[in-house]
Amino acid sequence: MFSQRAALIADTAIVILAERGARGLTHRAVDEAASLPPGSTSNHARTRAALLELALSRLVERQEEAFSAALAAIAPGEGGEDREGGEEADPAALVARAMYTAMTEQRVTTIARYELAMEANRRPELRKVYDELGRRYREPVTALLAAAGSPDPVRQGRQLVAYAEGLLFDAVVGAGGTPSLDDLRAAFGELLGLFLRG
Repeated sequence: MFSQRAALIADTAIVILAERGARGLTHRAVDEAASLPPGSTSNHARTRAALLELALSRLVERQEEAFSAALAAIAPGEGGEDREGGEEADPAALVARAMYTAMTEQRVTTIARYELAMEANRRPELRKVYDELGRRYREPVTALLAAAGSPDPVRQGRQLVAYAEGLLFDAVVGAGGTPSLDDLRAAFGELLGLFLRG
């Protein structure tokens, strides 16, 4: 989806958002941080809104890649053996792995997403993009719950995302600290047990 230059600009914008906040994100700041000739960022994103949209689109792409990697990490290997020290390919393990990645390896991306969420509240044009891309987060969760036997995957999917977002916010910018992968798996196992019981 992204050319090499566009990916560099968007990735740099994500880092700037995480380090300096939305006010620190300018075309010039991206050019300088990415060691690009002046005007390079403007050629890819003419306006500030376009730059924010570029960063948001790239952010979603990166987090979708991380989600896919989390799924691959817990999928059964060849010969039917589970990966990651015996983790079963279950919904709780999948969500826990994705959340742990967002809290650790993808921490900068997560912080940038919070900055973009606040900008979306102030910019109607970005709100539309943010909401549409946010739908792409919820659809896999709904499908995951439906496959696991949820009696109401849409409603429970919304609840699962809300719970996950609360844990993520507390771990990344709150006072909770980063829980272990085992703790996350236990937490999501308990929640999904309530959802799927019956």
